[in-house]
Amino acid sequence: MAAPALLKCIVTTARFCNGLSRNTQRLQLLQRIQPKIILPRYYSKKNILELHKRGLFQDIFPDTSTNELVEILNHGHQAMYCGFDPTAESLHIGNLLAVITMLHCQRAGHTPILLVGGATAQIGDPSGKTSEREVMNLETIQKNVSSLKSSLERIFTNHERLLWKKDSKLMPARILDNISWYNEIKLVDFLSSVGRNFRMGQMLGKHSVQTRLKGPEGMSFTEFTYQVFQAYDWLHLYKKYGCLIQIGGSDQMGNMKAGYDLISRITGKTVYGLTVPLITSTTGDKLGKTAGNALWLNSDKTSAFEFYQFFVRIPDSEVEKYLNFFTFLPHSEIEDIVIKHKTKPELRYAQKKIAKLVTLLVHGEVGLQSALRCTDALYSSDVKALAELSEAELSLLFRDAATVELSLSAGTTIMDLAMKAQCFAKEGEVFVVICEY
Repeated sequence: MAAPALLKCIVTTARFCNGLSRNTQRLQLLQRIQPKIILPRYYSKKNILELHKRGLFQDIFPDTSTNELVEILNHGHQAMYCGFDPTAESLHIGNLLAVITMLHCQRAGHTPILLVGGATAQIGDPSGKTSEREVMNLETIQKNVSSLKSSLERIFTNHERLLWKKDSKLMPARILDNISWYNEIKLVDFLSSVGRNFRMGQMLGKHSVQTRLKGPEGMSFTEFTYQVFQAYDWLHLYKKYGCLIQIGGSDQMGNMKAGYDLISRITGKTVYGLTVPLITSTTGDKLGKTAGNALWLNSDKTSAFEFYQFFVRIPDSEVEKYLNFFTFLPHSEIEDIVIKHKTKPELRYAQKKIAKLVTLLVHGEVGLQSALRCTDALYSSDVKALAELSEAELSLLFRDAATVELSLSAGTTIMDLAMKAQCFAKEGEVFVVICEY
């Protein structure tokens, strides 16, 4: 057998063998034939399943398809999508983990599809809900769609410009709105061609459906059909972009299975679902809009300073997890950061590292610098730091403080100013403070 053919045979065999001793023998033989060739790793750069080391993937569906999906990922770039319903005018930290996962996929050479649900927001996803969502008017939904698209574009642009330090070009992200295809479909045609592929038993068996049916409010027919629409979204993206992979929160597994079943019935092809964990507080409560504790990604809802401070304040026990979740730092650097942090945890070195990188991703350089100025002004005890704040930053920092409007005139003393601003009850108190400085 010629050396190239033998080499190919050995490489192919070694990649699929699980026995360490057999792989070692093949590697030694390979090195004797052509020493400069390095045996390809089973997990390559394109294999996004390696992200499980960072804790980013919680489940895979079908649960027996890991090896099959690895081969597909290693074979070439894939299209993969994640959906976001515009139920608010901003994404929040719960969505951010899914967005960052999509950025990891882009960094691995794949094409991310970010699907904003201008249509499905009119239906309402019952997953994780104890009651039906409040119906939104079309004007509000369209406004939210536009805002979410802008946020996603901003984050992906910030990532490529500020955090992607390599010469290679990233695959462009597609940001779509599913109303664009539902506007072209007639109801009867949809039910005739798509609806007949769903089975009531499977639909009724979904966890989200069972939970609601057992609840006091039950479930509307509209919500019940949500899984049909999300499944069709995946079918549409599969047909148009060859999208084999859907990524979503762990509460989306039921909807992913509906998409898997639909695509399998209509095309005979296998697709794959990957879930990311839900972000929770230290007490285990979900962080998000419904829970009422959302950390928003738009600065008009959560300022860059407040966003930065959220990460600065995370407990020491969470820093390693958050470094893996919300940054693109390699494992070796994360380990170094954690070790350095543990020597003097009171300095919050790890928290500040996370806060800086995530704020840069979400709010860009301007937002990060504003957050750092506000932090310095509030916590450094340096009067000069206050002078560097803009009027908007001052208003933000002291919006909950009592305010007094003063008209300054010539000859006004510090004591006069302090008393007019109602900082002290008596002039003697002002005098004591002035003397101390």
